[in-house]
Order: sequence, then C-alpha cells, then structure tokens
Amino acid sequence: QVQLVESGGGLVQPGGSLRLSCAASASIFNFNTMGWYRQAPGKQRELVAGITSGGSTNYADSVKGRFTISRDNAKNTVLLQMNSLKPEDSAVYYCNAVTAWGINRKDFWGQGTQVTVSS
Repeated sequence: QVQLVESGGGLVQPGGSLRLSCAASASIFNFNTMGWYRQAPGKQRELVAGITSGGSTNYADSVKGRFTISRDNAKNTVLLQMNSLKPEDSAVYYCNAVTAWGINRKDFWGQGTQVTVSS
C-alpha cells in the first residue's frame, strides 16, 4: 500500500509563505498525476494544484500566480510553494496521487496538514 506523508503546514501571517511537502513511499513515476487538495471547515474538498508525470501543471483560479507545484523525482516528493497567503487559504491540505489504467482509477491520500493564515 502506497503511503503519502505531508509536512510543512503551520500558522503564518497574511502575505507570508509556506512550503508543503508530500513524500511518497513508492516511486512517483508510478502515478499518472499528483496533486494537492484542501478542505476548509464546512466546505467541500477542492483541487488546489496538480502535476502530471510529464510535468504539466494546473491550478485553481484562486491560487494562480501565488502557488507553485513541483516534483522531485529523485526524492519521490511533490512540493507546494505557497506565497502571498490569504486567510481564505486556511484549510487542511491533502496530498493526492492517482494511478489510472483504462477506465480504472485509484486514488491515494495523505493524512493532511493544517495551514492557518491569520494575524
């Protein structure tokens, strides 16, 4: 069973930065895509950023220009650099990895890391 372990969350003031890290227990080349989702209290989980095995990225409109997703294949790690943080970015952030074959899909999730943006 693949394990994803997030780290890097915490409390930061508005305008500050954090870098989240997701370490996979298996080679990330096994995954078609990896990404970060977030869920705030009372809200649905939403995609923040994703990156394919080929390096293509996509972002939620709300974070474009502020967040950057990247992957370190040698360390089996996916990073999320978050700059210019806003209070509305506060949420539990989850790492996600997807393997897909034909019409089948399997998702793996980390346990989540809390990000709080507050003065």
